[in-house]
Amino acid sequence: MNFVSTRGNVSKIGFIDTVLMGLANDGGLLVPEKIPQIPAEKLDAMSNLTYQELAYEIFSYYVDGEIPEKELKELIEKSYAAFRHPEVTPVQKLKDNMYVLELFHGPTFAFKDIALQFLGNLYSYVSKKTGESIHILGATSGDTGASAIEGVRGKEGIRICILHPHGKVSKVQELQMTTVDDKSVLNLAIKGTFDDGQRIIKELFADVDFKNKYHMRAINSINFVRIMAQTVYYFYSYFQVTKEADVKTVNFSVPTGNFGDIFAGYLAKKMGLPIGKLIVATNENNILEDFIHDGVYKPGEFRSTFSPSMDIQVASNFERYLFYLLEEDPKAVSEVMEKFNSEGKIVVSKELLHKVQEDFAAYGVKGEECLQTISTYNLETSYLLDPHTACGVAAYEKCNAPSEICVTLATAHPAKFNESIERCDIQQTFPEQISQLSNKPQYLEVVEADKAEVVRHLEKLFSFTAK
Repeated sequence: MNFVSTRGNVSKIGFIDTVLMGLANDGGLLVPEKIPQIPAEKLDAMSNLTYQELAYEIFSYYVDGEIPEKELKELIEKSYAAFRHPEVTPVQKLKDNMYVLELFHGPTFAFKDIALQFLGNLYSYVSKKTGESIHILGATSGDTGASAIEGVRGKEGIRICILHPHGKVSKVQELQMTTVDDKSVLNLAIKGTFDDGQRIIKELFADVDFKNKYHMRAINSINFVRIMAQTVYYFYSYFQVTKEADVKTVNFSVPTGNFGDIFAGYLAKKMGLPIGKLIVATNENNILEDFIHDGVYKPGEFRSTFSPSMDIQVASNFERYLFYLLEEDPKAVSEVMEKFNSEGKIVVSKELLHKVQEDFAAYGVKGEECLQTISTYNLETSYLLDPHTACGVAAYEKCNAPSEICVTLATAHPAKFNESIERCDIQQTFPEQISQLSNKPQYLEVVEADKAEVVRHLEKLFSFTAK
């Protein structure tokens, strides 16, 4: 298995090199040279596997022997041992044609744990094999930060810096990141938005000399391993639902900000999983909804919402989708991205828009509709949705036909967003791990959304361990 850049200027590389490169050195994103195809008979055989066994089967297509079988299985077992549910990602039926896929049973109560527990252990494995320090840099709109820190904290040879938008994440999200007292962890609260942090991250990874000097590695979903790990739960939930419902095709409604989680579903579909529609659920930051409806991708004015993890205008993983939409033509992708950088928008033809709409539907959920969905489902089903999952459920109701089965991804535990839950006049019980956070001191530095200022902090954190 080789990996290539969406922009075509990176020589074919293997899995481990893909993990370590993160963002492609030409500024593009790394994708498999050829997406593995899983035949129907193999899907049938996979349908009775445990989550961990299924992860091994899917990962093996991409790892392609670079990690010995025994060691890969050990990495997977270790990564999911900390999850609170034996199925890792259990499925709950809420309506006759709608199921919820619970992705919040990991250490930080968010779907990011599923990929980042594995990626953290993988980085540790690589560090031990090579004897080289690994310095991780990432930006978060809320959940990635805590999951990334939890995935790597205390691991020898690894240091991590996370940028988050100051005052624009939930209190629990902030506390999960900033109450970690560890000299190998640095939290920078930037005076700006997630998009500002993501821009700084991309600029730093595009500086190949700086990246190589400090052995910088990516934890954001620009790293292909994040996408690979998230494809597993599409397969797993599909198998659980089709065992109960007499259907062959399942739709998925996905709360979406950075396009990584739903791109994992698109990848699963291209691998052969019988997925129908992929429903893009957004909030008032609805650039992706506009693209799927009209073929115009243009960032608008940033808006703070009740679903802060989706408060993103420029979706990193959108370029990966463009690569396949443009028939895997890196020259065409480069031209489109150059035009986007100069003009601030992407416009596709009617023919390409038709292709987009064959795979995707979309709905942008307004704030009050999000809260109303939480209230309605709590009253009618006794199931408490977090505000991001509520956006997914509202989008399901708008885009899913009554005859179709849909799985909505529950991306976070509602306790992480009590500010929104309280607006619905709902009192919830907090898990002990979350209720204890408010008693702990915080460790963070508030900085300007400025690349040079971030670099100064990084050099202080990284330089004395750089080799």
